[in-house]
Formats: sequence, C-alpha cells, structure tokens
Amino acid sequence: MRLPIASERAYTLIEMLTVLVIFGTVMTALMALFVQGTNAELDMNNRFQAQQDARLALDKIRREAHCASAVTVASTSSVTLSLPAYCPTGNGSVTWCTVSLGTSRYGLYRKTGATCDSTGIRWADHLTTANVFTYAAQSPTSLAKLSVDFPINVKPSRTVDTYELKDDIVLRNSLRQ
Repeated sequence: MRLPIASERAYTLIEMLTVLVIFGTVMTALMALFVQGTNAELDMNNRFQAQQDARLALDKIRREAHCASAVTVASTSSVTLSLPAYCPTGNGSVTWCTVSLGTSRYGLYRKTGATCDSTGIRWADHLTTANVFTYAAQSPTSLAKLSVDFPINVKPSRTVDTYELKDDIVLRNSLRQ
C-alpha cells in the first residue's frame, strides 16, 4: 500500500468546519450592513417624498392665495380661498385643510367648496400638527398675510428628523383700506 504524498493530503473535518464558521461570520456581518443600508435608503426616500409633496402643496397654495380675492380662515387647520374666474387653478371657493390620519400624523387636503375633509385631494402627508395656517388681516399699514407652517416628519417619535417648511404669503388681491 502506498502512503499519500504531503502534496496530495486532503483537508481535515476540523479545518473545513473552521472555514465554514469564519465564512458564516463574515457573511452575517456583510448581510447586516446590507440591511442597514437598505433601511437607510428607504427612510431617506420616504422623507424626500414627504418633503417634495409639502413643497408642491405650498406652491399650489401660494399660487391660489396670490390669485384669491378673499381668504376665510375658519381655524388654524382650515383656510378657504375665493378664486375669481381669471385664476388659472379654477374659480369659486377652494378649501385647504388638515385631517388626522393617525397619532401625530396629518394629511393636507384640497377640496372645491367651503368645506374640507378627507374626500378631497390629498396634497401632503406626514404633517406632525393640524395647526398649519395663521391669518393676519389687512391693516392700514400692511396687506393681509397668510402664514403657512408645514412640519413634516415620517417618524414622529424622532423629533430631530422634522423638516419645517414655512412661508408668509401676502395676498395680492386683497382690498386696500
């Protein structure tokens, strides 16, 4: 019987198990990094989408408020704009409001008419408060002004992630005193 040459010697079971344990540990670490990266990208995409929706809603409100002949603020969560026939976004009354979608989560809706609810078109989501509108009436020294404040956060438990979108919209077509 011939003895095996040193170069023909096979791996032992212990060597194979050691390699498998090391390989498994490395793959587990890589998989954890991959999962964390995927979760971070998903979170970033959700925040970006919420911020983009809020910007689009603010642009739409600004366009309509600049064109409006009158503004009626029923509460800090609802504003009705009276649009003349020459407005590019339509005419008649349009109401913007916030509606609760869950705990510390509100949606911004736009509906034709003097009332607003969740049957309107949702323009923004993930607002952290319902009180987003403040109206300053016209005075002898200033024009009427609608202040809008959209605090956006897709994870309300983490206040550090809140994105604040604010604007003061001066009403161009308000009557001078």
